[in-house]
Amino acid sequence: MKFESPIAVTEIAALIGAELVGNSSLQATGINEIHKVTEGDISFVDFEKYYSASLNSAATIIIINKKIDCPDGKALLVTNDPFSAYVSLVKRFRPFVAAHTPISDTAVIGEGTVLQPNVFVGHHVRIGKNCLIHPNVTIYDHTVIGDNVIIQAGTVIGADAFYFKKRADREVMYDKLESCGRVIIESDVEIGAGCTIDKGVSGDTIIGRGTKLDNMIHIGHGAVIGKNCLFAAQVGIGGKAIIEDNVILWGQVGVSKDLTIGKNAVVLAQSGVPSSLEGGKVYFGYPAEDAKTKKRELAWIKRIPEIWERITQAKA
Repeated sequence: MKFESPIAVTEIAALIGAELVGNSSLQATGINEIHKVTEGDISFVDFEKYYSASLNSAATIIIINKKIDCPDGKALLVTNDPFSAYVSLVKRFRPFVAAHTPISDTAVIGEGTVLQPNVFVGHHVRIGKNCLIHPNVTIYDHTVIGDNVIIQAGTVIGADAFYFKKRADREVMYDKLESCGRVIIESDVEIGAGCTIDKGVSGDTIIGRGTKLDNMIHIGHGAVIGKNCLFAAQVGIGGKAIIEDNVILWGQVGVSKDLTIGKNAVVLAQSGVPSSLEGGKVYFGYPAEDAKTKKRELAWIKRIPEIWERITQAKA
């Protein structure tokens, strides 16, 4: 999320009650997670094993729970609970604003676009030309939709990220990391019925131009889907996954978070993808592997009773 105008780091420190270490003349331009940060962004870290990655990232201002040496040109905001401090900034600079009409007055809707009955369009949404949005679609605040997009009935665009911090010493253990990101749907995309596409925690969830999604598909927060992809029904994509151009995922494929599926890959139905896959190949199974290899393996597994019978007869 980018701020409307830069904010002094001294003001940020005062807002969250943090000790400022390092460059006190900096201006913050936005809030972002560590994997999405750019120069000027505020990020946070509360586990020592991630200190190095955070300090060496593009983030200019880092909320941290320990006073340590600050890299040149950066600023550290030292506080006991960086997670809660970060959430307080999200709530301040992108607060929830209740809707009072089905189509927000701040939404911009292009020429030729049709909204069927019971469509909800939130604040600051931008929808391009010649789109068709079917009944009971919900489009949350700040979503951006290109031209010639079709969204089938009952789909939800821009719901909050599924992102929580566990507090084991509490009766209610999970603290919500408030989402301030967006969903961006590029032109010529079609999204089936009953799909859910979550906004980024702080960055963008992106569906590339020409991609087609079947019914009942879930895209997790911050995922980036390339151009001209094809996903069959009940595919699930974990948060921050990167799916490159022209990838085909057949029915009920499950893709874990924080991985990449390369360009022109095909993953066959009911496969599970726990780690990155090279492009240009066909995959099957769990864990997803080269489809020909996996099918030969399954053929041999089916022969185990026959082979075992031969072995026992030979020993008799």
